[in-house]
Amino acid sequence: MAAPGRHIGHSVQRNGRFILYNLEQLLGHRGFGWTSALRQQAAEANKESAESVVIPRKKTWSREAVLEALASTVSRDPTAYPYQFQDDPYLSPRTSTEFKLFSLSQESGRSAAKYIVNNNPKLFTKDFAEPHIPCLMPETVSLRLEEVSEEALKERITLRKVTAAVDMYDQLLQAGTTVSMETTHSLLDLICLYSDRDPVQDGEPQTDDAEFGEELKKRKARVRRASDFLKFTWKENNNAERIFNLLPERDTRCYSALIRGMVKHGAYAKAFSMYTDMLNNRLTADVHIFNALISAAPDVRDKFNERWDLVAELLNQMNQQKVRPDLLTFNSVLKALRRCGFLAKTQALHTLNEMKALGIAPSLASYDHILAVFYKSASSAQNNTDLLQEVIAELEGRIFTCQDPDDVLFFSSAMRICLDSKDLELGYKIQSLVDVGENWRLLGDSFQQSIYYGRFFNLLCMMEHIDVVLKWYKQIIPSLYYPNPQGMRDLLQALDTDSRLDLLPSIWKDIKTLGHDNKPDLVEELLSLMAREKHSSEVQESFAACALDVKSVFDLRPSIEWSAASLSHITTLLLRANKTRQAWEMLQLFKSRNRVPSEGLLNNFLSVCHSDGDSQKAVQLVQLSAAFCLPTTWRLAKRALAEFELTEEQRAILSELETAGEPSD
Repeated sequence: MAAPGRHIGHSVQRNGRFILYNLEQLLGHRGFGWTSALRQQAAEANKESAESVVIPRKKTWSREAVLEALASTVSRDPTAYPYQFQDDPYLSPRTSTEFKLFSLSQESGRSAAKYIVNNNPKLFTKDFAEPHIPCLMPETVSLRLEEVSEEALKERITLRKVTAAVDMYDQLLQAGTTVSMETTHSLLDLICLYSDRDPVQDGEPQTDDAEFGEELKKRKARVRRASDFLKFTWKENNNAERIFNLLPERDTRCYSALIRGMVKHGAYAKAFSMYTDMLNNRLTADVHIFNALISAAPDVRDKFNERWDLVAELLNQMNQQKVRPDLLTFNSVLKALRRCGFLAKTQALHTLNEMKALGIAPSLASYDHILAVFYKSASSAQNNTDLLQEVIAELEGRIFTCQDPDDVLFFSSAMRICLDSKDLELGYKIQSLVDVGENWRLLGDSFQQSIYYGRFFNLLCMMEHIDVVLKWYKQIIPSLYYPNPQGMRDLLQALDTDSRLDLLPSIWKDIKTLGHDNKPDLVEELLSLMAREKHSSEVQESFAACALDVKSVFDLRPSIEWSAASLSHITTLLLRANKTRQAWEMLQLFKSRNRVPSEGLLNNFLSVCHSDGDSQKAVQLVQLSAAFCLPTTWRLAKRALAEFELTEEQRAILSELETAGEPSD
């Protein structure tokens, strides 16, 4: 049956083409009422359409074009952990601390693997990747040129072998070989960058030399200064200074390397002395020298006006030497103004206007320095946010690239001002600016990102409706933000403000997931909100289940101590859900944990015993109160005698407790 059917289909298709061809011929000879004018218009239209066809040029696509196109169709999954942890679900972080630990562990593993591959290149010669991926292949980290030559010196400089490069330079000088000025510049840059020490290569253990260890001990014995936070400090008469002094001719680039290295490693006064020596030799500085000196100006002057005078003097010298300032120059000025006290506000605006006059667009770091000048404290932010409004209006809709290392501080600083001023609308504008393009990359590292989203979430909890808060809560947690205990406390307060305490059990699950169930203060606040007032029976059941879950968590962690308030809250929640047996077990915990129940809790328990008609439990409750030596024991005994049907033995026990505890007139 299949073969005949196929022949029939082929015959129909062939005959169909024949009929269509004849029909087209017939329609071509018959006009169906078309006039000659209409025919002429149709011919002209066909001619124009034929002439307007433009064949596009061949477009060359990058190798990543398909991946980029596919990536643009997929949005971020708010329920997923960051992408870097999806290869190993076991290492899915729950807190910011775990995020830092796991990410550093991954990076450490990569560095160790890279170290092994680079130091054993003969074991990794096969390349299976298509196209070739250079970063997966061994890098050249070992020295290949052993002869004394300038090429060998360049190789050591390229591989960042500081000690080996200095030794090779000395050997070249001893052999009478002249080293080119370009290679000398690269050598000075290398030595000054790493403060005359070999940098730690990928995967190598970080070992501090004995001299640096002694230096650290000396620092701990005195008052800490800003320079103490530097990893290495500039050593007197190091190899950079020695090589510099051996040079027959010293140009601006040589001075630039030393001055920038001295500023980087805390030798600020020595950098200014080197700059004076350069001027005495009738050399002009470059923009990098001025940038370094301006940033170091506040560290060599004590008074605010002296600091600004020094910065202004450097700017005047730039003008005299016809050195055009760049973005980093003005950012260095603005950063120095943050330490110039009362002069800062006036001079900061002048600096910003000067930038615009020169056609230099401010970066995010520029605006961050200006915000720091005008909003130094929370009180200043509460009074006025007009400046921040103007900054955000100017930046709205723009896509940024990092031009200054301090660019990553802008968003967290701006959100701090919104939080201090409680300006929710402005906070939304900042968040929308973060969402433009890839501006989110300028939030900084994981720590800075956590600060930003923590402030934004705190602002939402204070000012926004709870439904909107929960929407943002699901959107940024845990994919972007791991809330700390304070963040969860802000969420609990927001639920309390909008009377949505029925959501507390689900928040408790998140508290457990985020690893905050070991914070007694946070757990106690959660329990107090659930136990503060009565709710519907359905809600009380969920509260009781949550309370039992809290109890199980505390039982598994003996290091967490029960407080009397936490025990009372859990017992109250169990009583309201008619879980008398579990509530009685909680009362026993008071005695084992050396905690004292409140009078209100015992009265509530006695009321539940009365509604259940359990006279024996009521007698045991009064006896438990007497064991705690509570002053309310005689009142509980009197109430039990009046409200319960008791046996003679039970009545005798209660009467004795009432008489023993009743105060004498």
